[in-house]
Amino acid sequence: MINNRATILVVDDERINIQILNNALRDEYNILAAMNGGQAIKVATESLPDLILLDIVLGDTSGHDVCKELKNNELTQHIPIIFITAQSKAEDELKGLELGAVDYFRKPFVLPLIKVRIKNQIELIQKTRELERMAWVDGLTGISNRRLFDKRFFDVSKFAIRNKRRVSIILADIDFFKEFNDHYGHAKGDAVLKKVAQALQQGASRPLDLVARFGGEEFVILLTDSSDTEGALVAEKVREKVEELAIPHAKSTVHKALTISVGVATSPADSAPFDRNDLIEAADRCLYEAKSMGRNSVVSVDFRPPSPD
Repeated sequence: MINNRATILVVDDERINIQILNNALRDEYNILAAMNGGQAIKVATESLPDLILLDIVLGDTSGHDVCKELKNNELTQHIPIIFITAQSKAEDELKGLELGAVDYFRKPFVLPLIKVRIKNQIELIQKTRELERMAWVDGLTGISNRRLFDKRFFDVSKFAIRNKRRVSIILADIDFFKEFNDHYGHAKGDAVLKKVAQALQQGASRPLDLVARFGGEEFVILLTDSSDTEGALVAEKVREKVEELAIPHAKSTVHKALTISVGVATSPADSAPFDRNDLIEAADRCLYEAKSMGRNSVVSVDFRPPSPD
């Protein structure tokens, strides 16, 4: 069953073929169209359709060349391509499949067959995406997991260094969580982890902010294009969000409610290259300092890379 309305790009140099496919598919899918290779690459790169139906013979180039270019582009290489053609030689079909196409339709179109095969392909795409999504999600809290954080942090740090931007790492740890589990039980502890995760997401709500479970009762927030001031403000906001939950914690020596301690480190203001592990360690030292100061507090630092020996 198809859950979301997918987008299909139809590429053909004959308008009548585009109209035939559009009329057959538009009730179930969003249809985009291009009549030559240049348009196809532009539309595919800008719109990132779910599936491309690509004619082999185009006015300005061949569908095979378009397929090669799309498969060599990081933005579009994942988009499945189905060739459509009037050619009937087996070697033509083989060439298309070797270039990375997932299927092959012949003209004149047998529309019932095309619709079934497209439906199967779209369902496969959606199931694959759901499996990929699950691989990046923490099973308990439903937020991003450590694996996704590591990947995103790698990409963001490269972007920051190259474009002279700054990033902030926020580490948050639930105060006296072991004592909470021992006193209230692990089921209540799991429920608390979910509530804290939701509170952190509410506090770090910019589109590019990433909240992830770092491990155990520790969470991490990645702020893209940030500053030390912004990092500290977000950290204080998430600390307050958790405190506002007012979750009873009889074994806490800070309050009789659940709290978090937070450490923040922001990459260099002069955009000097930095090591990702060093930035995380700096945030971790701030977290340790926040705990040593009595917990339920925020400590931040404008990180400087260690001087070379």
